[in-house]
Amino acid sequence: MSPSEAAPAPVHEIEHLWIALSDGCRLSARLWLPASAASVPVPAILEYIPYRKRDAVRRRDEGMHGYFAAQGYAAVRVDLRGSGESEGILHDEYLLQEQDDALEVIAWIARQPWCSGRVGMMGKSWGAFNALQVAARRPPALAAVIAVMGTDDRFAEDVHYSGGCLLNDNFWWGCIMQVFNARPPDPQIVGADWRHSWLERLEAERFWPALWLEHPARDAYWKHGSVCTRYADIGCPVWFWGGWADIYRDTPLRLAEHLQVPHKVTVGPWAHLYPHEGAPTPAVGFLQEAVRWWDHWLKGSDEALMREPRYRFFMMESVRAAPSHAQRAGRWVGERDWPSPHVRMRTLLLGRGCLQSEAAPEQPLCIASPQSCGLAGGEWGSFAIEGDLPGDQNLDAGGSLQFDSTALDERVEILGNAIATLEIAADEPSAFVAVRLIDVAPDGAATLVARGLLQLSCRDGAEEPVPLVPGQRYRVQVPLTATAYAFPAGHRLRLAVSSAYWPIAWPPPRSVTLTVWTGVSALRLPVRAPQAADLQLPELPPPRAAASTSLTTLRAGRLERSLTINQLSGEVTHRLFIDGGVFGPCGKLRLESIGAELAHVSERVYRIHPDDPTSAQALMRQTYEMREGAWQIRIEAGACMSCTETHFELQGWVEAFEGERLLKRKEWRERIARRHL
Repeated sequence: MSPSEAAPAPVHEIEHLWIALSDGCRLSARLWLPASAASVPVPAILEYIPYRKRDAVRRRDEGMHGYFAAQGYAAVRVDLRGSGESEGILHDEYLLQEQDDALEVIAWIARQPWCSGRVGMMGKSWGAFNALQVAARRPPALAAVIAVMGTDDRFAEDVHYSGGCLLNDNFWWGCIMQVFNARPPDPQIVGADWRHSWLERLEAERFWPALWLEHPARDAYWKHGSVCTRYADIGCPVWFWGGWADIYRDTPLRLAEHLQVPHKVTVGPWAHLYPHEGAPTPAVGFLQEAVRWWDHWLKGSDEALMREPRYRFFMMESVRAAPSHAQRAGRWVGERDWPSPHVRMRTLLLGRGCLQSEAAPEQPLCIASPQSCGLAGGEWGSFAIEGDLPGDQNLDAGGSLQFDSTALDERVEILGNAIATLEIAADEPSAFVAVRLIDVAPDGAATLVARGLLQLSCRDGAEEPVPLVPGQRYRVQVPLTATAYAFPAGHRLRLAVSSAYWPIAWPPPRSVTLTVWTGVSALRLPVRAPQAADLQLPELPPPRAAASTSLTTLRAGRLERSLTINQLSGEVTHRLFIDGGVFGPCGKLRLESIGAELAHVSERVYRIHPDDPTSAQALMRQTYEMREGAWQIRIEAGACMSCTETHFELQGWVEAFEGERLLKRKEWRERIARRHL
């Protein structure tokens, strides 16, 4: 136990309570209280997400919120309107209604006799988004926020688009929400009205992949909920936690640079997980550190916290590409300011096949990547599922322009965003460029370090994309995803450039040849000099959490991931099958404390022919099952996305079963103009 960590106090838990909103809608909440709060009010911590407190994230909630309650805080887990047992309909992500409801929830919490009137808000992913968004609304009782792995810019850095390029994550995550949104409230909580509420949800459900695809530019839809448009509006202290393997790698550095309130930023080597569950390890005592934060801002104690370096980053050592990493070697480094005075940009010019410090001749180099380039891409962001990390980058060498440095004379550490500045032209009006920074070992093994995408019509900004003039030369900047990485002496740096990156990014309407000019194109590296002060960083504690519901595995999970090439047709197929859900193959489970059985099986398939971008196809099929005693439901869902040169074609369907009886089927068919994509 750390010196600042109190001995656990007795906790009183309330499985369910209603929070009534001004429009009559009721939100469902679960509450953990220190037993003493009945006589001595305490500050409260709110987590506010749509992922079902009753069952789907029950064990995770118990480990975190039970811990906070044992440390002297009221912990409140609320399901968003239209999710879990909460009434109403969830129409989309991050709506104004969601924020308005949060303001009422925070005011309700502050009025309760067990609350001191001071409230903190926290969450990961969706919960990080809305914690930052609500902080910008400045509710009077909100005193501090912890946001874990979310974004400040919904268009630039989320599952939908990157650099203006359409990510396939837009499709598959939208399909996940297609099933999540179709789940019914639990009859044990809402009673006999559960079926009526379920049918209302099913009837109102929208097909989110198509909804998001209707907004291919950085318009008002994406600006809403993007706190980057109004950093100054955030009125309470913020601690942001991120992971270098996560999808949200740039947000921590933007927040470090632009937040005007007291704040801290911590970024580890982790995938999309809370840091006390962090993978790859080292996981850390996130909950203990969170309590220090709450103690400081909600109770006025632990003054030492804010005297420590504001920014802490895990500097990762070089590693060979692998399907997964149980652990990442490295060390923590600290910064008091960002941008850091210890980081200097080092420029390497692109020569013919090389990266060099001295001037290089100006020469045009052409690349027409096969549409299947991206075989080694892995997933855009990791969930710590085996196979979701990028593979050996040599697999994509044949479809890329490659530029290698000489072997490094000494170790080079980078921290921040590398930037590729390219003099480039395309032979089509719609094209994108994919750029990767690669660590090449002496034996030739090639590990992805960072990457970036740019839809070239967004070269001057994503608000009003402008098609290319074929053959015209442009100067563009492609920021690569932020990282902290150490290249050992004897290794080489490689920059790879391609005109396709499947199945991460949807291809352009027609095959593209890119021309890149050497001599005037360059790679800028954020090189950080090691600091003696890094050795004096306070050590982060080991992970700790409260006990959670016991679990029984009813069916072992299964994971299948494959890449196949049809040697007759040439078609390339990526397939991912998971029996267990988005966080891995856990199979079918029973939560013993409530007797609930849960199972989620999904299959994702991506197909493309190397010569034909309009052959691109994404498919998803899912089954979701829930059971408590005699009550049993099943949700079946499927979706397909394809394209022509001018349009995207989307189909989706969902079927809801009560027992074996089909209760409702809903279908969607959408045809959406591609515009600049």
